[in-house]
Amino acid sequence: MGGIQNEYVRRVVVFEDYFKEFRKTLDREALKKLYQVLKLIMVVEIVPAKFLKAIKGITGLYEIRVEHESNQYRIFCCFDEGNLVILFNGFQKKTQKTPKEQLDRAETLMQKYFETKNNKDNGEE
Repeated sequence: MGGIQNEYVRRVVVFEDYFKEFRKTLDREALKKLYQVLKLIMVVEIVPAKFLKAIKGITGLYEIRVEHESNQYRIFCCFDEGNLVILFNGFQKKTQKTPKEQLDRAETLMQKYFETKNNKDNGEE
């Protein structure tokens, strides 16, 4: 049997404080469900679309989908270096369609993440 490290196929990290702010809005049970979904994303090779889905029209942007009771939550993210999942903003979904301002915000955060990372890689700060 391998150690616990071997069971993870990808790491999940947060970019700045957007996810942390969203997390504060959830009750204990919704938070528990969210962490179950994040753990699934970390350990399952192919994540079902029920939990992780590409956003149409925005290359590289995904949404993590969490359902708890009658509530639906979305956390935007992207992949980096093949197996690293970067978490951005999240929100409670109240309509069929994802609000444009949430999508725009996520796209901006994704661009900011890669700009920040590229600047670090190039020795800039």
